[in-house]
Amino acid sequence: MARIGIIGSEGRMGQAIAQLLAASDEHECVGGVDKGKSPADLADASDALVDFSAPAALKDNLHAAIGAGIPMLIGTTGLEASHQAAIDSAAGAIPVLQTGNTSLGVTLLAALVRQAAGKLGPDWDIEVLEMHHRMKVDAPSGTALLLGQAAAQARGIDLAAHSESGRDGHTGKREEGAIGFAALRGGTVAGEHSVIFAGEQERITLSHSAENRMIFARGAVKGAAWLIGKPAGRYTMEDVLGLD
Repeated sequence: MARIGIIGSEGRMGQAIAQLLAASDEHECVGGVDKGKSPADLADASDALVDFSAPAALKDNLHAAIGAGIPMLIGTTGLEASHQAAIDSAAGAIPVLQTGNTSLGVTLLAALVRQAAGKLGPDWDIEVLEMHHRMKVDAPSGTALLLGQAAAQARGIDLAAHSESGRDGHTGKREEGAIGFAALRGGTVAGEHSVIFAGEQERITLSHSAENRMIFARGAVKGAAWLIGKPAGRYTMEDVLGLD
């Protein structure tokens, strides 16, 4: 039975993961920590950590996982380049999986987006549309960025240099090869994502709807358990599903 510790246990995702683990016959929740509390003791009691806290806490959380020699799944969004560098460094010592979305359906969607972007030329415009609940604080969502990154990788371009978001006023024409982002906020929407490929006289839309936060909890637990026993390195949810 895998012992899983939750960092950010009082948040929406933390509560969902704790609820799932409480009903599980395969895995056990050994506890959780939140803002202002050290994760070191939790790490020592766990076989793996899941982190859905805040970007500011990431480096301390990684340090705790490294100190205990256990893997960590990171679902915290709003990460910047310095956070990614810290994850890269930690991956030299422990298995780390960082993702903008732990849903198994979104993981497959990203693979489909990568395939479509690789097969369709730059004359097909790519737009990523997402909607979340009114309480979400970052935009575009981590999932939207994950999908945009999948498209950018397939086309061999840098997402940051080719992304367009927050269009307002007289913006001029759309740049060829750009990947656009639009974010909607309202109500209690768990997560809606669509990737639109718009060509001449035709359009393809790949989409995913999250009906309940438990889909993310199931994916997070599956990913964390999968990491146990893996060699040090940086992993993705596509690795968990065995996707190329």
